[in-house]
Amino acid sequence: MPNIRKHVDEEKLMPQISKYADRCITNSCIDPTLYDKYNVKSGLREKGGQGVLTGLTEIGDVHSFNIVDGKPVPCEGRLFYRGIDINDIVNGFIKENRFGFEEVTYLLLFGELPTARRLENFNKVIAEYRTLPATFVRDIIMKAPSSDMMNQLARCVLSLYSWDDNPDDTSIPNVVRQCISLISRVPLISVYSYHAMRHYHYGDDLHIINPDPNLSTAENILRLLRPNSTYTKLEAKILDLALVLHAEHGGGNNSTFTTHVVSSSGTDTYSAIAASLGSLKGPRHGGANVKVKRMFDNMKEAVNDWNDDEEIKKYLRGILDKRLYDKSGLIYGIGHAVYAISDPRAILLKQFTEKLAVEKGRTDELALYKNVERLAPDVISKAHKRKKVVSANVDFYSGFVYSMLGLPDELYTPLFAAARMSGWSAHRIEEIINAGKIIRPAYKNVAEPTKYVPLSKRRKS
Repeated sequence: MPNIRKHVDEEKLMPQISKYADRCITNSCIDPTLYDKYNVKSGLREKGGQGVLTGLTEIGDVHSFNIVDGKPVPCEGRLFYRGIDINDIVNGFIKENRFGFEEVTYLLLFGELPTARRLENFNKVIAEYRTLPATFVRDIIMKAPSSDMMNQLARCVLSLYSWDDNPDDTSIPNVVRQCISLISRVPLISVYSYHAMRHYHYGDDLHIINPDPNLSTAENILRLLRPNSTYTKLEAKILDLALVLHAEHGGGNNSTFTTHVVSSSGTDTYSAIAASLGSLKGPRHGGANVKVKRMFDNMKEAVNDWNDDEEIKKYLRGILDKRLYDKSGLIYGIGHAVYAISDPRAILLKQFTEKLAVEKGRTDELALYKNVERLAPDVISKAHKRKKVVSANVDFYSGFVYSMLGLPDELYTPLFAAARMSGWSAHRIEEIINAGKIIRPAYKNVAEPTKYVPLSKRRKS
């Protein structure tokens, strides 16, 4: 029998690993002036901040500037799903007192608004797929609970490959089937994984509740998450709105672009979505809403008077100076890679946040959020000594909404993923239908030619 060690003694190895890391840093730093020299679009962005045009899509559109005299001029942000303004979509289903996420998913996937009958049938299909294979919860979720829900979600999505009788078929009917099944199942996996984590890591009671086929996605999330399965109508409505607003944001955002890149290789649906989940996990992308919530938790302790502008500005300057909160120098939730003057998603979510804050008795906290939203842009402008227009983004209020709904921090980003599954699926289908080339941008090698040195003659260190 071979000598199999159960655990690597990493503490013993860390001094050597640290030396490796130092060599990485020494030999991997690129002169930043070379980016301009070779006209490299760092981050796939132009100098003005606009994204480099790398593809065409008919699914989502983000409008944040107008071209005036050949130059981009910031304007009020607008978001379109399949050409329809998000404000019109939201006002439409709210006016009719309906849930909107399933309707938006249909629109994104199939390119048109459903009739009442088609929406009813689509809801039934989603309800049919809102289940997991036999033994999946026991063998995949329960046996290896992770403390990180996004990693667990990615692992579970990859595991579903093994339960699929035809996982590698990239024909459109099969991919549509796979995508609808994932849209239906990701909310379940997220909530069940959270319960498993709390049970095995913290000793909480284990609650695995079956979904109700007659309820919407938002209602089922609250039903599965809460031990008593109860929720108010307003709670379900605002969670549904959050899902709608996170469902799609054009083809250029990091995780959706990842969907296009990986899908262009011809790989299976589960691998493509797992890659997108890895992208969304990052704090610069989907993880930002948790950062906002925790920043405010810290702020509520550090700021005595939540209505004192000077005290709030002092705290915000402390963040920018990298002295307070996580010392990153970032005021989370303020500013966006695309939007400048306003983020339409933040405006819509804010309207319902006010109603929920009244129901939950948290209007004092809401006032603090509003004060930060009002004061932060000026503080940032003065600190950076430039007239860059910034505003609150969707993450600014979504974290507060999730907090009022009693959702645990660990589920903030997985719920973003549950919503964005609709957009990712639509973009994967679009990429396959149009059968473009494999996405392969170029990188300029700037290393100096170096001769090979025999091992015996290399400098010792």
